[in-house]
Amino acid sequence: MSDFNFDTLAIRAGNDPSSFQEHSEALFLTSSFTFKSAEEAAARFAGDEKAHFYSRVSNPTVACFQDRLAVLEGGGACVATATGMAAILAVMLGVLKAGDHVVSSRSIFGTSTHLFSNYLTKFGVDFDFVELSDLDAWKQAVKPNTRLFFAETPSNPTTELVDIKALSEIAHQSDALLVIDNVFCTPVLQKPLQLGADIVVHSATKYIDGQGRCMGGAVVGNNKLVGEDIFGVLRNGGMSMSPFNAWVFNKGLETLSLRMQRHCQNAMELACWLDKHPKIEKVYYPGLASHPQHELAKRQQSDFGGMVSFVVKGGKDAAWKIVNSLKMLSITANLGDTKTTITHPATTTHGRLSQEQRDAADISDGLLRISVGLEDIRDIKHDLSHGLEG
Repeated sequence: MSDFNFDTLAIRAGNDPSSFQEHSEALFLTSSFTFKSAEEAAARFAGDEKAHFYSRVSNPTVACFQDRLAVLEGGGACVATATGMAAILAVMLGVLKAGDHVVSSRSIFGTSTHLFSNYLTKFGVDFDFVELSDLDAWKQAVKPNTRLFFAETPSNPTTELVDIKALSEIAHQSDALLVIDNVFCTPVLQKPLQLGADIVVHSATKYIDGQGRCMGGAVVGNNKLVGEDIFGVLRNGGMSMSPFNAWVFNKGLETLSLRMQRHCQNAMELACWLDKHPKIEKVYYPGLASHPQHELAKRQQSDFGGMVSFVVKGGKDAAWKIVNSLKMLSITANLGDTKTTITHPATTTHGRLSQEQRDAADISDGLLRISVGLEDIRDIKHDLSHGLEG
């Protein structure tokens, strides 16, 4: 389907109807598949015959999701996982070994920081954390054993950006791989592989689902790195995506482009409103001219995304007052839903980090993160006004 455009691919790519010729993607709720003979079973398990034989390894519904997302990201292969964190873990297990070194942005999801610092280090992998947008810091952190760069752009929760093309050049000069977490933008707004990244990871739980229903993750890249090395981790490690969840994500991809347009529109209006509010100290949104990487966002992304973070004057007490005054917005740490959600990162998503780590990532006690949903923007602003005006 290489001749078709993004919105068409998001609806039709990857679908391989069964003998019943169903129009909608079929949901294959089966743990295993039968064989016509012992010879056929042996051939499938050996990989000599490409066909499904066990749903931990492959499943038609999951394969549809993988093929569709791979096309949308511009990759040759996609591996679907049980969660977004499983996707990150699969990458690390697939490409790293004891003695390797990783340079990571310090502005990443708190659980990613914990995975790197508290668990992977136990297996002999060394990590250094640098400021995301500081390319010189990335260069200086490189060691002879550096194998991988890891970054979220825009970052969670302060929407900091890095120049993906420039960062990929630094990584490749050091024979390192560049992994980009593309969860905030999705392939609708940003194509890291086209900018030089080697691997893209997703939490499909977020915008790809879009309605907060299912857990899932994905890794996209070339056929060797993802289709063989990382797929091997999935086959043997078992962090497989549920066929039901894959079916939900396929439906989510069909409306992703439309939803992202509205997310971006609402987020831009909310960011501008917050930026003028006297009780707001700072607003983090790439669409604002005041954002340090605003020009980069215009070059690297097709729009500015649906995530807005802001610092309330008065610290934690003032931030919690806003949260506790809400009547409509959902108080939850998930993001990417049709429903607007709000969280206090310092005590939730990044609450397990040390004060020093939070300070380094610019996560203050007065910071609130909003995943701007698809409701009427007037209602979103009105709900926030309860805590801001009271």
